[in-house]
Order: sequence, then C-alpha cells, then structure tokens
Amino acid sequence: MDFAITFKGDIDPRRTVSLCKLAEQAGFRHAWFFDSHILWRECFVTMAMCMEHTEHMRFGACVTNPGVRDWSVAASVHATLAAQSGGRIDMGLGRGDSSRRVMGRKPMTVGTMVEFAHAVKGMIRGDEVTYEDDVTPVQFPWATGYELPIWFAAYGPKALQATGEHADGLIIQLADPWLVKWF
Repeated sequence: MDFAITFKGDIDPRRTVSLCKLAEQAGFRHAWFFDSHILWRECFVTMAMCMEHTEHMRFGACVTNPGVRDWSVAASVHATLAAQSGGRIDMGLGRGDSSRRVMGRKPMTVGTMVEFAHAVKGMIRGDEVTYEDDVTPVQFPWATGYELPIWFAAYGPKALQATGEHADGLIIQLADPWLVKWF
C-alpha cells in the first residue's frame, strides 16, 4: 500500500520541504498539495522546491481545475515539473469546488474537466492540440512524450463515470466539516 502526505499551503514552504523529506524517508510515496489559489499559497512553486530535495516521491495538485488555470499554462507547468523531477508529477483535476466557490462562482462541468484533461495530456505528450474555441492548433516544441497521470476528484455519478472512462486514478474527498458548508 502506498501512503501520501497532503499539504494545504498554510505553512511556510521551507517547512513543507522539510516535511516532504521526512515523509519520503518514512516511506511515503506521494505528496499532494491543495490548489485553491485564494485560500492557500501557490502549490506549484512549493512542489518545485520539494522536488529538489526528494528522490522518489511523486507530486501533484489536489486538485487543480479548468476554471482557474488556463489549459496551456497548466500543461506547461506540469511538463516543466515532469522534466525537473524525472517524471514525478501527476495532475489532480477537479471541477473547482473550493477555488471557485470562494469567489462566488460555480464549479465547472464534468465535460469541461474531461476536455481539459485530454488537452493538457496531449500537449505534454507532444501532440498538436486545439481546445474549446481555439482555431489554431498548438504544440510544445520541447515536449518529451511524458504521459501525465491524471487523477480526477469525483464524488457524483457523472464525475465517477468520467473518472472510470478518462482518468488514471481517483481522488475522493472526505467530509471535512469546514468544506461541507460550501456544498
């Protein structure tokens, strides 16, 4: 069984680096970082710091979403972190519950989440990609062919079905009393 550690982004990034090192030494295989840009510190910067001080641990946002991250920027960040870490990055992807609700916005649709996942994965792999209403296909000239594992955060029937059809893994949110008030 693999164990993971999760960080909200409410502690100093240098402390997070120390905790990641300790977690890896204790046998933890994954580190997940909340990606809710108003509530917590920027997770991708902290992940990059932690990657420099670990050797085997995998990293991922828990979770990013198409409502606050441009798809091409999300692809670029994940491809860059894959190169930096020797392929130790996954993407946790959801509809945007906390990061959108805190701004008074509704989460994105499951369909948008699926389309975002395919576009990001294709860009990182090196495919030519068009997304949403874009007319011109784009491609990273520096892509390495990395196959980004994407985990969907899902709890409803449509999202769970989409997870089974389009994702590499599932992130289940347990009922944190602080988050329940938003639902």
